[in-house]
Amino acid sequence: MNLDQFQNEMLDGQSIQTSRSFVANVFSYMTVALFVSAGFAWYSADAGWAEQIFLNGGILRYVVMFAPLVAVLIMSFAFNKLSFTALMAIFFGYSAIMGISISYIFLIYNLGAIGKVFMITAVVFGVMATLGYTTKTDLSKMGSILVMALVGVIISSLINMFMQSSAFDYIISGISVLIFTGLTAYDMQKIKRIGAGVEYGTAEAGKLAIMGALSLYLDFINLFLLLLRFFGRSND
Repeated sequence: MNLDQFQNEMLDGQSIQTSRSFVANVFSYMTVALFVSAGFAWYSADAGWAEQIFLNGGILRYVVMFAPLVAVLIMSFAFNKLSFTALMAIFFGYSAIMGISISYIFLIYNLGAIGKVFMITAVVFGVMATLGYTTKTDLSKMGSILVMALVGVIISSLINMFMQSSAFDYIISGISVLIFTGLTAYDMQKIKRIGAGVEYGTAEAGKLAIMGALSLYLDFINLFLLLLRFFGRSND
């Protein structure tokens, strides 16, 4: 083995280790965010906030529903201006607000159904994340198609707000499950590649890890809510 080959192998080894550490941080942030959301969702329902917001809240309901979107936009467009601490604070604040915004599920589904669907979601998410991390196939083209399909689903959902078709709604939900299942693998591969190219331990790496956690968090939450529609058991 000559010196160049040795140096290349050393760089490859460092890149793999950096990527693993980066991915571990991403999952740590995502896991904490999920616990924060779960805690706020449960407390909101238990304290009666969910009923007040979604049954009697009026404009407050829309504030709670759209506040998470505002937080995501701030994180995305102000990424370069925000410090690591500020970005992390917004992310966990977002996960708390998101928890409140999905607390309505406790008004619709029983606790056993919610727990069962959460476990199903965790298994599906874990399998697809593992596939995205280990596959040698480039998922970039698939990711582009899935993003375009997601835009189509959003437009279809807006149209269905006026049509009020329950059958069309279930079709949209079924397609959305497939989209977010695929996006989990795509996002995981993208995060792995980002991790291989960052300087571990820097503020920039930390900020990118939070944005990666946000992507996976959104995949998980959306997949969970969609599967809950199909497998959840109503309180009625």
